[in-house]
Formats: sequence, structure tokens, C-alpha cells
Amino acid sequence: MDEPSMPSPSVTAPGPPTPPVPLAALLAREELGLRRIAGPAEADLLWVHTSEMADPYPYLLGGELLLSAGVLLTDPDRYVARLVEAGAAALGFGVRPVHESVPEALVEACDRHGLPLLEVPPETPFTTIARAVWRLMAEARHRELRRVTRAQQALATAAARPDPVPAVLHQLAAHLDGRALLLTATGEELHTAGRRPSPETAAALSRLAHLVTRDRPGAPASATDTAGGTHLSAYALGDEIHTPTRGDRHPQGQAQGERVTAPRPQGERLALALATRRREPGDHTVAGIAVVLLSLLTAPHRGTAAADRSAALVRLLLGASPAEVAPLLGPEGPWTVVHARRTDGTRADALTAGALGASLGSTLVDAGYGDGDAVRVLLQEPRAPAPQPGWTLGAATPTPLPTLPTADLRAARALAHAEATRTPLATETPATGLASLIPPDRAAAHARTLLAPLTPPLAETLRCWLSLHGSWDRTAVALAVHRNTVRQRIGRCAELLGTDLDDMDVRTELWFALRQE
Repeated sequence: MDEPSMPSPSVTAPGPPTPPVPLAALLAREELGLRRIAGPAEADLLWVHTSEMADPYPYLLGGELLLSAGVLLTDPDRYVARLVEAGAAALGFGVRPVHESVPEALVEACDRHGLPLLEVPPETPFTTIARAVWRLMAEARHRELRRVTRAQQALATAAARPDPVPAVLHQLAAHLDGRALLLTATGEELHTAGRRPSPETAAALSRLAHLVTRDRPGAPASATDTAGGTHLSAYALGDEIHTPTRGDRHPQGQAQGERVTAPRPQGERLALALATRRREPGDHTVAGIAVVLLSLLTAPHRGTAAADRSAALVRLLLGASPAEVAPLLGPEGPWTVVHARRTDGTRADALTAGALGASLGSTLVDAGYGDGDAVRVLLQEPRAPAPQPGWTLGAATPTPLPTLPTADLRAARALAHAEATRTPLATETPATGLASLIPPDRAAAHARTLLAPLTPPLAETLRCWLSLHGSWDRTAVALAVHRNTVRQRIGRCAELLGTDLDDMDVRTELWFALRQE
């Protein structure tokens, strides 16, 4: 059995982006005339890449169908070994005009290293193969999105039943073709659905549930494992559950049409555990929807946390200050503000945003912020979030309650920086070194004087441009404007400030001033 691990961008495919294309599906396209002549019959294709380099290793991401005519092929064994080391999925070799046939040494090397080798006939251009793969990927993505949509609808319908928790688990097990369990931190099975696993698998699921429900800092929100070829995963549910309120009853004794929660010992945390024979790209999304629903369903109807949040909202609406209502929301702080946006460009709905909040360990989520496609999450702990599959995150440094509005602005800037640099997570860097030696009030006064000629949009453009090392394109992406607009604004800044923005000393002083805002 593998060591349990938290999902991360480096080991977990974001879901549900695009499922891989099976090699067999590409070979089935008879119009391409492809023929497998060496290596295993099964492989998953994630990309198509064409290269005539003697060693394309530095330019491969893994999972590619590499297409080549062997222009610089001199050492087939080393060439194939490097492809396998880079994680290439298969090699397509085009015959003629460079080689009349696939070199026998290349066939032997692919068999020896376990890399599928395809013979590409002269009449099939590489671009035709690439288009075929992209078409297959689009079809697979469409099928996966339809499957996830059907699962989401089924889970939502199950959550509206009189026995919502068993119904949600039943639908989850059916759509993932596996076993779904609601477990306590001690491994007690509260509700189950689907095929009963082996004792070894059940024990592994119990260990995963304990891992994500530990009452200690740094406990992961989710974990994965494998046992005997079975894929295992566990997700901590968002809220603790408490002694059920009067009138709550076990589903076996409920009245017709009565919504109930699962009565459990006071203060015990729960976990959703899954055991499946296979793991599809969209399964993480389906499980995330179930986590949100089960977190809501297993919480008390009017628990202490919900009542406190309601009281905080009422007091804010009636004129109380944030400092007065903060104790109702949890620890005194510091707090961490996180901004997030889906990497595939889709708009996050309430369920998707709630799933993100659950993964980050917070119920304080604001979906549809800004232009409607951003999500804000408020973490009640002084910690940086972990990257989340399918999301781009920007986080401010932990801050006390009175400065949360400033932290909100900095988290938005961090998200824009993450999107411009194509990184899954960007965090605000606190002032250190020489900048931290200057008293904040004097630094702020100097910044106000220096930047006085600039309007807020110009100052924000200048700050973003400097943070991205003067890149016009990345600044345009971060600000969602045309690159010519960036050039015009930076030129206007130089005019108003009367400075040469190509001068490193000028840039340094301006960056220091802009950091005070």
C-alpha cells in the first residue's frame, strides 16, 4: 500500500479539465493510418508535440505523443531512454523523406524501454494527427462534463430527500462506481453505500479518515492512498457536528417529509471516505460537491457556529463595527484573505465556491465577487493556503481585523500576479530587509508625496508593471486590459512623475512607495 498523501498540483490532475486520450482511441482513427509497431498497447495521451531535436527532454512536460521524422536520430537507445525519463506517453515516427522505414534499432529500443512506437505513413501530416488528438480530447471533455453535471444534479436531488445523508452517499457511490462512507475520526461507520470493500481496504480508509479529522494544526483537508489496486480518498467535512437538537431522529424513525441530520457524539468531526476501482478526472469535482452537501447536512440545524454567524450579520447590518462582531466568527486573528478564480475560466457557483472553502478549511466564502468569476475566502488561521487543483489563488499575509480591507486589496493583487505568471498560488511578500527599518508613518508620508500626481488607476498599473519586471504582456493579463493600454498608462506615469522609468534607482524608489499603499 502506498503512503497516504495530500493531493497537490504536481500529483493530482485538476478536475474535471480534460481526460487523457487512450492510445487505442487514436489508433482506431483509420483515416490516419497509424500502426503500433513496438511498446505496450496502452497509454494515456495528454498532449501532442513535434520535435526534431536530438534530445527533446528539456521541452517535454510528460504525457506527450511526440512526433518526429528522426532528422537528428543517431543513438535510438539513448533517445528513447530520455523520452521515457521525461514521461512521454508515446512516440510517432514519420517515414520518408528522412527514413524509408522505421529504424529497427528504434523499434528494439522502444520495446526495451516500454515506450509505444507508432509508424506514421507519409500521407499523414503531423498536424492531422494533432488535430485528431485535440478532437478526441474535446469529445472526452464533453463526455466528462456531462457526467459531472448528471452527478451534480443527482446529488442535489438526493440532498432534498427526507433521508439526505444516505441518499447523497448512495448517489455518490453509484456515480463513482465504488464505496462511499461517512466516518468518524475513530473510523466508526455512520452511513455507507456501494460495494463492501475488503478488510484491508476498510482499514486503510479508516486510517485516512483519522488523518483528515485530527484535531491539530496542519491536518490536511483531504488525503489519497491506494490499496490492492483500489483508489482511496478521504475528505474532512467542513463543520464539527454536535449533539442533535431536540426533535432530530435517526432516519429509521423519522416522520414522513422530515429533514434530519445524523446524530453523533458532541464535537466529533466527520470524514467522507471513498474507495473506487478507477479514478476519472471529474471524480474530484463530484466528490467536492458531495463534501459541501454532507458538510451542510451533518451540521446541526441551528448549531452554535451558524447562530453566531447569523448574529454577526445582524449586528453588522444594525451598525456594529467589524471589531465588535469578530469574536462571534472565531479566533481573534490574525486572519488570512484569499482570492481565487477557476483556471479553466468558468464562473464558480455557490457549490463550487463552497467546495473550495471546505478544502481550505473555512466556511467564510464569498462567491461571485468582482466581475462575478472570483471567490473570496477568509481563513481564521494565520497560515498560507495550499494550492488547490483547478484554481488559481492569491493570498495576503495574515493580518489583524482592522486591516482586513487592505489585505483584501493585496489578495486581489496577488491573484492577478498568479494569473499573469501562470502559477497556482501567489502570496503577498511582507516588507523585509531595509524597507522594514523605516517607520511606517514616515514611509507612508513619503509615498503619498511621491505618488500624488498619479490617479489610482495609474498608480495600480505602475505597481503591477513593476511587480512583473516591466512585462507589458503579463501586466495586461493581470489588469485585464490591452497591452497598448498598459504602454499608454506607463508613459503617462513617466510624464506626470517627471522621471525615467528605465532607471533602476527610480524603479526602486517607486516600488518602495507603491508598497506602502
